[in-house]
Amino acid sequence: MTGDTELGEPGETSAPAGGAREPSAAERAHDGIRERIVVGAIRPGQMLSENELAAELGMSRTPIRQALARLQDEGWLTIYPKRGALVREITPAEARALADAAVLLESDGVRGAGARELLALGPRLAGLVSRHEAALAAGDVDGFVRLTLLFHRGFVEVGGNPVLLDMYDRLRHRQAMMLLRDRGEILARAAAIVAEHRALVGLAASGDANRFRRALAAHVTETHGELLRAED
Repeated sequence: MTGDTELGEPGETSAPAGGAREPSAAERAHDGIRERIVVGAIRPGQMLSENELAAELGMSRTPIRQALARLQDEGWLTIYPKRGALVREITPAEARALADAAVLLESDGVRGAGARELLALGPRLAGLVSRHEAALAAGDVDGFVRLTLLFHRGFVEVGGNPVLLDMYDRLRHRQAMMLLRDRGEILARAAAIVAEHRALVGLAASGDANRFRRALAAHVTETHGELLRAED
């Protein structure tokens, strides 16, 4: 598994690498606004102003407008002409769809991996569990979210299918939103989450893909229980 990243998807970063081009102002605005939504600095139901965002990010309104249009296309907000952009909440139905997709992708990753890859994955994920256990103990939910996303990504990555990994990465920010929305529930069951993560590492290393999938589905349902139950 790769090293730690921020909440941006792996491979999608504003920082130039080597000879990579500098990101445009619209790209920087997009990443900055989305990051604020993900970490809760901008809340669902909040109306965003182009002028205020331009002043906050230190750029003109044109890249802000372009960034907001892209965020609308990605489902983060709804633009109301002459009024602003309303940040969307994740609905229970959308949360269920995201949870089901994550279970499918992670389970398929484990199912498609070889025994050697699964055994090698175990120690790396166990190290991440120890780190997000420390984050939870400190009440650092933002740190926990970053680490737990890397943890779950490992189950997809181990399968060696770049298409599935790309699909998972495209859902990553919305998964972060779900986790941050449920921060109270996460802190309340911190010990259980850590224990479930350790169990998932053991099941993946054993190669028992069916038991892994059942345990993962139960873990996701418990972690996002309040939001998923609201769909019923």
